[in-house]
Amino acid sequence: MSSATHAAGTNDAPLVQVRDLHAGIGGKIVFDGLSLDVPRGSITAIMGPSGTGKTTLLRHLTGQLRAGSGSVRVDGEDVARLSRNALFALRERIGFLFQNSALLTDFNVFENVAFPLRQHARLPEVLIRNIVLTKLQAVGLRGAARLMPSELSGGMARRVALARAIVFDPMLILYDEPFVGLDPIALNQVLRLIRTLNRTLGITSILVAHELAAVRRVADRVYLIANGKLVAQGAPDRLAQEDSPWTRQFFGGEADGPVPFHYPAPDYAGDLGFAPGADA
Repeated sequence: MSSATHAAGTNDAPLVQVRDLHAGIGGKIVFDGLSLDVPRGSITAIMGPSGTGKTTLLRHLTGQLRAGSGSVRVDGEDVARLSRNALFALRERIGFLFQNSALLTDFNVFENVAFPLRQHARLPEVLIRNIVLTKLQAVGLRGAARLMPSELSGGMARRVALARAIVFDPMLILYDEPFVGLDPIALNQVLRLIRTLNRTLGITSILVAHELAAVRRVADRVYLIANGKLVAQGAPDRLAQEDSPWTRQFFGGEADGPVPFHYPAPDYAGDLGFAPGADA
């Protein structure tokens, strides 16, 4: 680790800094001046209506997408300005838990967790084995090392994916909808793991989620994004009680509010072929 990187990693500046981010996809504005900070060692939830750019934000943090303007900094590094090699080096310090776990179906649990090590590190087999078993032990699945993904429950698959996400001891883990499809027991296991890993490994976590009850149990802070902007932020319990149109609609599940039910469309009657003023 370089002295510059070491200094960046030990100061009190937020691990993630997003400033005046403007971005669009396919002509649609996704971010319209978005700014937010993620403190080191925190668990931060990104929430908002479907299609508002939550997963897109994670892709900006890893350099998969680049903004039209504004900046995204991770551990002091401007992601959009990194060289290819520097970007790959940054990504090795970021774990990613995919929404569907994304396990390799032809590999058993052990080989799924070992896959990043085999691809990106030249390590002796005995060290790979020790690292993989240590990560599986951390998520409670060392005994499942030889099982195939088809033999796992949804909660077990999510925990294997989490073991793979921490195989390089990352500084940051990005969780994309980690609670979807989990039964109450599996949900409790994943919530406990997220909090335990943050505390014991000093990891910073960003999770995209819709389940307010789960977020309230694990997150330190919530950012609510809608229409390309940050519309509310704060501790989850306080935010859930905030009486703003945005929080009332999102946390209360109301159909009517700042986020319209209907996607923008031409005049309905005209779209159906009726002349203006005609009797339908």
